Amino acid sequence: MVRPSTPDPASTPSTLSTVAVVGLGTMGTGIAEVLARAGREVIGIDISEAAAMQAATALEASTARAVERERLTEQERQDVLARFRTFTDLQAAADADLVIEVVPEHYELKHEVFAALDSIVRPDTILATGTNALSVTRLAADSARPERVLGLHFFNPAPAMRLVEVVSSVLTAPAAVTAVTALARELGKEPVAVGDRPGFVADGLLFGYLNQAAAMYEAKYATREDIDAAMRLGCGLPMGPLALLDLIGIDTARTVLEAMYAASGDRLNAPAPILKQLSEAGLTGRKSGRGFYTYEAPGSATVVPDAETPVEAGAAARSRTVTAVGVAGSGTMASGIAEVFAKAGYDVVLAARSQEKADTAKARIAKSLARSVEKGRLSEEAKDVALGRITPAGSLDAFADVDLAVEAVAEDLEVKQQLFGTLDKVCKPGAVLATTTSSLPVIACARATSRPQDVIGMHFFNPAPAMKLVEVVRTVLTADDVHATVREVCAAVRKHPVDCGDRAGFIVNALLFPYLNNAVKMVQEHYASLDDIDAAMKLGGGYPMGPFELLDVVGLDVSLAIEQVLHREFRDPGLAPAPLLEHLVAAGCLGRKTGRGFREYARR
Repeated sequence: MVRPSTPDPASTPSTLSTVAVVGLGTMGTGIAEVLARAGREVIGIDISEAAAMQAATALEASTARAVERERLTEQERQDVLARFRTFTDLQAAADADLVIEVVPEHYELKHEVFAALDSIVRPDTILATGTNALSVTRLAADSARPERVLGLHFFNPAPAMRLVEVVSSVLTAPAAVTAVTALARELGKEPVAVGDRPGFVADGLLFGYLNQAAAMYEAKYATREDIDAAMRLGCGLPMGPLALLDLIGIDTARTVLEAMYAASGDRLNAPAPILKQLSEAGLTGRKSGRGFYTYEAPGSATVVPDAETPVEAGAAARSRTVTAVGVAGSGTMASGIAEVFAKAGYDVVLAARSQEKADTAKARIAKSLARSVEKGRLSEEAKDVALGRITPAGSLDAFADVDLAVEAVAEDLEVKQQLFGTLDKVCKPGAVLATTTSSLPVIACARATSRPQDVIGMHFFNPAPAMKLVEVVRTVLTADDVHATVREVCAAVRKHPVDCGDRAGFIVNALLFPYLNNAVKMVQEHYASLDDIDAAMKLGGGYPMGPFELLDVVGLDVSLAIEQVLHREFRDPGLAPAPLLEHLVAAGCLGRKTGRGFREYARR
């Protein structure tokens, strides 16, 4: 039976010219600013008069800055301010075409707001919730006009972030979705249409990653500084995961993850215990002045030293002298690493399986250095000097006098073990032996030698000359002076070393690839499209590449191999590779290198 209050979907206001924003915290104030600057009449509502006044003050300040930066004229600023009015009573929303609710993330509170609005707004008014964790469907079902209820998830800070997730439930009228999507575009945003499940697209992928980073820190696998540096420098992210948790609010993250876990049952979404401990202690991040880091004051972004802040290492472990370096391999990574060492002043022996392959690898380095000269990053003289330091060799016997041997051969444990057995015989006593593996156990390489104390992991990132990160992986047998030597060498070649233990994925891959795998599962489940997921993570998460762009660049076969290693190591069902990824690899669709992966590419 049709309810008398149910309007014809065609009656949805086409322009949504008057918008009420309920809840004038940071997000609500930001959304109000976006709307007012786009010419909408904005009704700001908050039960706290102080919050309403603070929102008006914040809008005055942000528009004044815009005038100073010549993004607005003074007249435009005055027009924006005139379009924003604040109230403390929901009755003010009576004439709104759209109401956006952004009150705190508690279902009872949101339901109370929606129930009150049902008796206040017009029958054709659209009601949008800004939740990122609670059920839009439940809010709609409990409303008098479920077909008018949807989710409109902005990202913080709303004026700067371009992504808006438009969330429809099974009850939402298509006309309402169309109207709100059109509004988002008119606001200069990129709307992504998603279904109703906790986290939606961006937060659904982001918070699982943040949770794993918190668990990694809690397990004392790596320091907070190293975890954050690894993801910034290794993946090009604007913030490390623990710093981002502090910015979002640890209590907020815990709420989102609880909802995600309740809906999915995936243990990777079960909040790490440390999130509960910190939030219940009131250590919720920047807003409280302390979370994973300590801040100058509540609300401050300035990190101050605390008991966990690293101190400069003293002379606890003396390092070994390194003047000559051997690099084993002839591929892109080996060439890149040899270039890094040569530019830093080290004598380099570049050994391959044949003299011809070694010469070809050196020629590749010469081209790379020439490009640096063309771009003004290197002088012609410096190029010649660096190239002159590299000696190509067709045998590992040339490593007899090197102080540090770095292998960068195929990611095959048997191949690496054979190579380390040879290095053990060829290299002089006291030489440091390093593997660049990204997923294999370093200890297995160490045990192939008679001197496991001299073996360590040095995981460079591709392309080695450009990427600043090196994961320094010590085994339970690695000597202290070997670890100290490698950290010193990293500094000498202008790389940022992060310390981690010898387990699958180290820091970066252990956090990156479960996130990529979850993105594949979203497509596999028909929850969202490749393009929408890529757009969501770039626009909403600040990622330099979307997950499917990245998978196609890395190679689907390489990605699958890493995910299989992670699954075998940690035995978590949530880490099992997505069947869609396995099927694409089996079909030979490996990404850009084959012309087809998740997308198709023009053949070169």
